[in-house]
This record gives sequence, structure tokens and C-alpha cells, in this order.
Amino acid sequence: MSDFLTSDNLFGLVTGAYIVAGLLFIGALAGLSRHETAKLGNLAGMAGMGLALLATLLLAAQKAEIARERSFAVTLLLVLLMMAAGAAVGAWRARTVEMTGMPELVAMLHSFVGLAAVLVGINSYLELDGHADAAHDVEVFVGVFIGAVTFTGSVVAWAKLSGRMSSAPLTLPGRHLLNLAVIVASVLLMAWFVALDGELALGLVPLLAMTVLALLLGFHLVAAIGGGDMPVVVSMLNSYSGWAAAAAGFMLGNDLLIITGALVGSSGAILSYIMCKAMNRSFISVIAGGFGSDGGQAGGSDRDYGEHREIQADGVAELLANASSVVITPGYGMAVAQAQYPVAEMTRKLREKGVEVRFGIHPVAGRLPGHMNVLLAEAKVPYDIVLEMDEINDDFPDTDVVLVIGANDTVNPAALEEPGSPIAGMPVLEVWNARDVVVFKRSMATGYAGVQNPLFFKENTQMLFGDAKDRVTEIVAALG
Repeated sequence: MSDFLTSDNLFGLVTGAYIVAGLLFIGALAGLSRHETAKLGNLAGMAGMGLALLATLLLAAQKAEIARERSFAVTLLLVLLMMAAGAAVGAWRARTVEMTGMPELVAMLHSFVGLAAVLVGINSYLELDGHADAAHDVEVFVGVFIGAVTFTGSVVAWAKLSGRMSSAPLTLPGRHLLNLAVIVASVLLMAWFVALDGELALGLVPLLAMTVLALLLGFHLVAAIGGGDMPVVVSMLNSYSGWAAAAAGFMLGNDLLIITGALVGSSGAILSYIMCKAMNRSFISVIAGGFGSDGGQAGGSDRDYGEHREIQADGVAELLANASSVVITPGYGMAVAQAQYPVAEMTRKLREKGVEVRFGIHPVAGRLPGHMNVLLAEAKVPYDIVLEMDEINDDFPDTDVVLVIGANDTVNPAALEEPGSPIAGMPVLEVWNARDVVVFKRSMATGYAGVQNPLFFKENTQMLFGDAKDRVTEIVAALG
């Protein structure tokens, strides 16, 4: 066994495993790009990660034995114990979390990646006793910086998404200058850090000082972003976590970690850019912590829009029975009520009666990219009737009934009609152009962005109050 470990055999096997794992990760991204292949993509990603873990575990045990730190078996046992503990916690959280809790869970997982990058960077510096070349010093410094920003930024995103922190943006005086000052100070600290080659204790001063500044920067960047932009923030933090992982890969000399981090970082950045375009937001503005916005107050919240009209479930059933075309626009409220299953049943009944039923999905519906698509797929709603905003917006004038189930900001006409609104310019589902609109809500409260919705008061809109799951179930019963 020892001869095998000290030879190039294991290293060759690990390299081959890394190549296969990298290909599986690329295949996973390709699979996840389509509903029909998403499950296969997930399986490919899981297989790649399992192979990567096994190969890395063997390589770590080999290095430990060669360095005479501990035996191969003891190293395997120690790492496996830690992996088992982590897997137990992960499996427990994955099995108990509701779909409504997925956004904050994802944000929290991103924070772990950031924290790991910080710890790996500091350990990498200590391991070499400060005697590293300038390139490695830069890798350590940048890796710790990205990791620290990702860590606190993700914690703030988790707190906002879970309601433990206000979704309103934190608008400190001169906040953009504060962010710039932190970045300039970090660059100067990096120059000092690199210049202190071989002085371990003194080198920790600029490294730890930068870590504190980066932690504060991560907090401030995300705290300055309003609730309406949180889906973009989650995607952006996903990108940050990828770059943090890539930086850790450079520090550890692990090629697969570099590849995986680059895939996650670039795909997250692309998704964030696409979502920003869909929301008419500047990509640079969002990642700079809401640059260009004043964090605005709820535009129009004090304006008198008139009185709203109410409708009951049997009235909605009658509207649907007499319609020839229906569009359903779901939002986070549908996820909270877990109404996707009765919605799917209602869709089936209407289609059996010859009614054309389609779904309109806003790019940031819910609080996580693709949130609504996952819920509808879970309820076995056919993929071909689930359309994106751009595909369905022009069809609303020819639609008889629109059911807005738990959506608010994504169907708010203030985005187009009120220049002073915090969501001004954001493309929305123009549901008010349909003949009749029914809005499912628990109350007349504003949406996550804190903006009043004039849709509720339009002449062709009626409000159906109560739990969405209960109301849809009543409609299904009334349809017969």
C-alpha cells in the first residue's frame, strides 16, 4: 500500500477523476438549462461531486502519510467523521426545509463557502510561515477578501429573506464613498502584506485588518439593496461564492476547485446579468450595493387610489367557466400557501372544459431564480404552458381572466406609470390589460418591495382574500 501511495499511480488516478468530475459539472449546467433535462443535470452534478470528494480524500490521505503526519487510515477516518457530521446536518436541513425557505437556505449555504475561503486563506498563509512568493500572497489576500464579502453579504441576505432583518435598503450618508474607501484601503493593505515577505506575525496585521474591512463591506453592500432586488442578490452571491471557491482552489493548488469555482462564478454572474436586464436594473449598480438608487420609500403609498372590489370563490369559478383563455401569474404567496397542487388541479379541470390555460412567470417571481418554475414542475404542470414574461405579455389584451396568485411587485403597474416609484422602469406582467383580473391575497398589504399596487384598485380587478390554497380548493370544488 505504501509503495502505491508514494508512486505516481494515485496521483494519476486523482487527476483522471478530476477531469471526469469537471466534465460532469459542465454536463450538469447544460442539463439544468432545460426543464426536461434538469433531473439528469442534477444527477450529473451529484456524481461529479461524489467523485471529486473521493479523489480529494484519497489525495489528502496520501499527502499526510508521505509527510509522516499520520497514517493513511487515520487520515481517512478523521476526514470521514467530519464529512459524516456535515452530511447529517445537510440531510436534516434538506429534508425539513420548505420550498418557501429555499431562498434563505441557499443564501446561508453561500455564507459557508465564503467562510471556508477565509479560513483556507489564513491557514494557507500560516502553513508557509509567511515564506511564500508574491503570487501566492496575492492569491491568499484576494481569496480572503472575496470570502469575507461573500460571508457577511450572504448572512445579511439570509436575514432579509427570512424576515429577521428589514427588507428596506440601508442608506448611510455617502455610502458609495464608504465602499470605495474600503476597497482602496484593502488594496493598500495588500501592497503592505506582499512587501512583508517572511515576517509571519507582522503579515497577519494587514491580512486580518483587511478581513475585518471586507466583512463590513459585505454587510453594507447587501444591506443597501432593497427587498425588490433580493432575487438578483441571491444569484449574485452565488457568483461570489464561486469566485471564493476558485480563489481557494488557487491557494490549495486544486485544479478541480478552480474549475468548479469558475463555473459557478461565471454562471451566477450571467444569471444575475440576465435578471438585471429583465428588471431594468444596472448590473454594476446592483453589485455595488444599490448604486444609483436612493433606496426609495414606498412610492405612492400615501396616494388615494380609490376603493377595491372583492369577489368570492364561487364568483371566480363562474368567471373561469365562462372564459375561453386564462392566464395564471404566481408569486411568492403561492409558495407560502403551498397552493401549487390545487392550482395544478384547477388547471387540469379548466383544460378538460376546453379553456386555454397558461402561466406567466416573471424572471424574479418568488425570492429565488426559477422558484415558481420548480413549484409548478413539482405539481406536474405541463412545461409547455409555463411561459416567461416576454412570451406572454403581448397576449394579455386577448385574455379573458388573469389569476394573480400571491404575486404583487411583479404585476405592479406603478413600475410603468409612476416615475418616482422605487420599482420604476422594471418590466412587469401587464395583467391589467386582460378583461378580468382576480388577485389572491391575504390582505391589502404592500409587496416585498414595500410599494403600493394600483392594480388592486382598477375597475377590472377584484380581490379574493384568504389563504391561496383554501381559495383555489374552493374554486376547484365549484368548477365540479
